[in-house]
Amino acid sequence: QVQLVESGGGLVQAGGSLRLSCAASGRTFSNTAMGWFRQALLGKEREFVAAISWSGGTTYYADSVKGRFTISRDNTKNTVYLQMNSLKPEDTADYYCAAGSTYVTRRPQGYDYWGQGTQVTVSS
Repeated sequence: QVQLVESGGGLVQAGGSLRLSCAASGRTFSNTAMGWFRQALLGKEREFVAAISWSGGTTYYADSVKGRFTISRDNTKNTVYLQMNSLKPEDTADYYCAAGSTYVTRRPQGYDYWGQGTQVTVSS
């Protein structure tokens, strides 16, 4: 059974940092792209945050996080990370890990597997 488990969320003050991790099990994702998305409110569309190619050589970021967030991966651990710096209250959301895309994409439809999410709250 394939599982993606996010961790590292929490409450942080504006300007602070958090590092999210997403550990995959049940199969290897070392040959697929992985990504992070977020959803601020129930019913609101899931928003693209960042994505990374299987090798780590190509990364995409949403304009809203560019320069503040960094996506990386460790294929030996089947894990993808999201380092979030200079956090803002508008970054408050549930953050979801996604995996299984053949290519790096901002489209959530491109990913086959999703985690359950980890909550990030940024206070002003």
